[in-house]
Amino acid sequence: MFAYPEISASLEDYLEIILSIIKEKGAAKANDIAKRLSVKNSSVTGALRTLSEKGLVNYTPYDLVTLTSKGFDAAADVTRRHSVMKSFFEKVLAIEPAEANKAACKIEHVVAKEVLERFMLFTEFIEKCPRAGFNWVNGFNYNCDTQNTVTCASCISACLENVKKKSLNERKEPVMQTTLDKIVVGQKARIKKLKPVGRTGVRLAEMGATSGATVEVEKVAPFGDPIEIKVKGYHLSLRRDEAEAIEVEMIN
Repeated sequence: MFAYPEISASLEDYLEIILSIIKEKGAAKANDIAKRLSVKNSSVTGALRTLSEKGLVNYTPYDLVTLTSKGFDAAADVTRRHSVMKSFFEKVLAIEPAEANKAACKIEHVVAKEVLERFMLFTEFIEKCPRAGFNWVNGFNYNCDTQNTVTCASCISACLENVKKKSLNERKEPVMQTTLDKIVVGQKARIKKLKPVGRTGVRLAEMGATSGATVEVEKVAPFGDPIEIKVKGYHLSLRRDEAEAIEVEMIN
């Protein structure tokens, strides 16, 4: 987790909403925050004053609300927790999106970093390997008591055949390498080399944007700056020059 002042679950919700509005509009207004959280303007004013005192937001009455550097990191951390939990509930437990979102809103405030990482890895594992579920739980000393050996043998055979086909296709098609700024919205790529240095490089590394990580472009602003990406549950905004410094290979 990032090192930021300890805050309540309610204040974490404010940070998460502020970051969401800023991504949409560039800055947030108190009225916008009140509408998103369905609270009174007076409640928003009190929360913003507290967040300002903790050095997490820049706030002056009747002015726009922005996040400080610490506030951005804290908001991104909360947003990531929500995203990872919601993804787990939807993709692994097959819970309806609305219910998954409600559950994630409650759990995101209490889940520990180590637990969050397990949820994230489990979700990714399930998506990548058809037999991942059994392999994963078996590693934690659980066993499947209802296995049907005939069905399992058939499944394994089909999985191996698919892997062989995919491997052959990958050999035939050369991997296209480029830089992150050239990836279109919705496209996924694998990070090959990360050149940004300084605070940007540290922030990307903390959020999992390292060599081998899968990154997806979610939104590109007019004229290509900034670029919004998702990597390991984090939603990040990068300047175009930062994205140009990240070498990637396309994922079909």
